[in-house]
Amino acid sequence: MIEQPANQTRIAAATVPLGLFVFLVLYGGLTVIAGVLAFKQVQLWPTRLAVESGIFAFLGLVVISSTIAQLYGEKLAQRLVWWGFLPLAFSAALIFLVLWLPASSEMLEYRGSDLNAFETVLAQTPRIMAAGPAAYIVSLLLNVWIFSRLRGSGDGNTLGLMARGAIASALSQAIDSVIFVTLAFYGEFDIAPLLIGQVIAKVALSIVLVPFLITGGVALAKWLDKRHL
Repeated sequence: MIEQPANQTRIAAATVPLGLFVFLVLYGGLTVIAGVLAFKQVQLWPTRLAVESGIFAFLGLVVISSTIAQLYGEKLAQRLVWWGFLPLAFSAALIFLVLWLPASSEMLEYRGSDLNAFETVLAQTPRIMAAGPAAYIVSLLLNVWIFSRLRGSGDGNTLGLMARGAIASALSQAIDSVIFVTLAFYGEFDIAPLLIGQVIAKVALSIVLVPFLITGGVALAKWLDKRHL
């Protein structure tokens, strides 16, 4: 008897580790929200370094892709990075649609300030819209590659995992800043101060936060996978 495709799909879905499933869902959400958060710059206490808030979502993408590379393989992590364009494309299309549709008369009359704020945040320039995905694909693929190359032939210990995560994230975040700032703002003003500040801030966050986030992510995924058994 030939098994039906629908049954095969259900069997395949049931065998997906719970940790992997949860991180895949989180990854898609973070790719979408990163662009919205990036509109605000925050100061990193206790320094005077400023960084766009999208870095916090982006660090989540770094942690998830590294966790998946650690537990489920480099190839799957690379596929995740490439397929991350899908939620980006859908969200961009929906944003363009909503911006194109006329606002209701009630909103124009009573909530004009809300409408202006909505359009200010979401109506980004074409250069910024192009710079984000370009920086995303290069930096995250680079992060997965460096993280996997530093692994060597074994799994290593916790300190090794933390060190690999910090190094891969710091280098990929530096490249991310160079690509994004250059593509988005080169020729409009002197980008050197912004570029230097962004690189320093992102590298600092990568060194301070990422090692602990990756070890936590790996531990969480393993715990979820055990509950799924």
